[in-house]
Amino acid sequence: MKAIMVLFDSLNRHFLPNYGCEWTKLPNFIRLGEHSVTFDNFYAGSMPCMPARRELHTGRYNFLHRSWSPMEPYDESVFCNLRKKGVYSHITTDHFHYWEDGGSCYLSKYDSFEINRGQQGDPWIACVEKPYWPETLSKRTAGANWRHDWANRAYLDSEEKMPVHKTFENGLHFIDDNHGNDSWLLQIEAFDPHEPFYSLKQWKDLYPHDYAGKQMDWPDYGKNELDCETTKHVRYEYASLLSMCDYYLGKLMDKMDEYGLWDDTMLIVNTDHGFMLGEKEWMGKNVQPMYSELCRLPFFIHDPRHKEKDGTRCQALCQTIDIPVTLCEYFGADSLLHAQGVSLEKALMGTSIHEYALFGVFGGHVNITDGRYVYMRSAVNSSNTPLYEYTLMPCHMSAPFSTAELKNAMLVDGFSFTDGLKMLKVEARGGCNSYWYGSLLYDLQNDPDENESLDCAELEVNMCKKLRDMLILSEAPKEQFQRLGIPFEGNVDSSCIMKGSKKYDKPEVEGITLSSTAEKALAIYLSMLVPEVQKNFIRHLEKKYAGRTVDEEDVFNGIRDVENPRFMEATIKTIRNVL
Repeated sequence: MKAIMVLFDSLNRHFLPNYGCEWTKLPNFIRLGEHSVTFDNFYAGSMPCMPARRELHTGRYNFLHRSWSPMEPYDESVFCNLRKKGVYSHITTDHFHYWEDGGSCYLSKYDSFEINRGQQGDPWIACVEKPYWPETLSKRTAGANWRHDWANRAYLDSEEKMPVHKTFENGLHFIDDNHGNDSWLLQIEAFDPHEPFYSLKQWKDLYPHDYAGKQMDWPDYGKNELDCETTKHVRYEYASLLSMCDYYLGKLMDKMDEYGLWDDTMLIVNTDHGFMLGEKEWMGKNVQPMYSELCRLPFFIHDPRHKEKDGTRCQALCQTIDIPVTLCEYFGADSLLHAQGVSLEKALMGTSIHEYALFGVFGGHVNITDGRYVYMRSAVNSSNTPLYEYTLMPCHMSAPFSTAELKNAMLVDGFSFTDGLKMLKVEARGGCNSYWYGSLLYDLQNDPDENESLDCAELEVNMCKKLRDMLILSEAPKEQFQRLGIPFEGNVDSSCIMKGSKKYDKPEVEGITLSSTAEKALAIYLSMLVPEVQKNFIRHLEKKYAGRTVDEEDVFNGIRDVENPRFMEATIKTIRNVL
């Protein structure tokens, strides 16, 4: 038995012909649909990139306990279980987050791995002097990621140099060398079509259109502030990159044809999450509610044991947590002790494997769906607290936890899935504060685009009850129930439903007058800070603007004075989104 898994990053299913898109040029995705089962109700669990990959290893939700993180010492990886069974695993990838602090301990779980450099802000090509970039750029020009991206682009000037080319070519070489051997798994993991949507002319020419605006292949996250022409251009840039991915997917399927691998090799094509490209007036991810464009994923599987199913569709509710469990079952390896997933073979045979699916980002809405309805439960207070990280690997995406974060860390008892280990409990600064968007409830049957949140108390109470059941089953920390306003014990009834506009405490200031929008902007920013820092920032504004009326731009300038430059504009963007 053999298996190949192709993982594309940020794949929006609404751009695939397999899910109804009629204008993108993706012949090999169409071909894939003929050689596999297409899943219509496949959901992410923990998002974004590394949380999703941790699920791919462990088969367990992690966004309730942890944000972006390395693999933890107690995490059981499917690839280690396969090794014990005698199955060799290899990954070829250009996903540069693997070689940052917050991506550590993932690649070492495979028997071997190949790293292909140059995507986005990968610090690859040295740039002592400022690299060239066009004068007509989008406003996203801050930080090292932008600098490294343009240094890398200066080198990536031909198809054979592109990271996705190297990633797939390495995978094809692996197949050439090992197609006659048994008991192996190959993971081909492409960072594309993740932003920036950088592709070469041959792919852009597939989508001719008139555009004379700014360089715009790396859009800002947040409310879409681009005009219709520019938004359309960004979507074409994404489609161009997607067509390049489609080409390499075709080369893989050609190789499977060449060696007759369809007879004995499982093929999985999946993604970690989607990406919003102007839908519902949003751009990007992580800063808005987790709409279907982000969490309802394209998924394809060819199981050589059930080739008769190829070309069909599966309606079963499934998730990323099911993939590692499926691989263990397929190869006959030991099951993952703490996995919450179920083998997808059951879904292929027509069996329902999940009644409900949980998904979200750490500190944001906690979401649940039964395939018909989606309920997005928000925090019940503007501070988005209490919220804690539980970890033995205190790293963020690209840096360790700061000494200030760890100063008040507590050593506490862990959970059943931590195998008796105590955990560091660290107060968190939540990212997307769901409080300002409120709880949302959608009917996917009658409103598949999630345009109108339902006002139905009976249905919301029922979904809230199921959410509590799922939280308990997932051993969510007790403070998550408090943050969401859901009782851990007792009745879940209409008293748990939050109605009306979002309330905030009026900031108390002296010597300055706040306009109404400045008052709200300040309240939103203060909700992100611990009390001591709140007081310091208010003093800063009082000193900076003594004796005058302060508007929202003044508040933003005050934030720019004190905020970490790395997060400053993202913080301001979050506040603008709410305003």
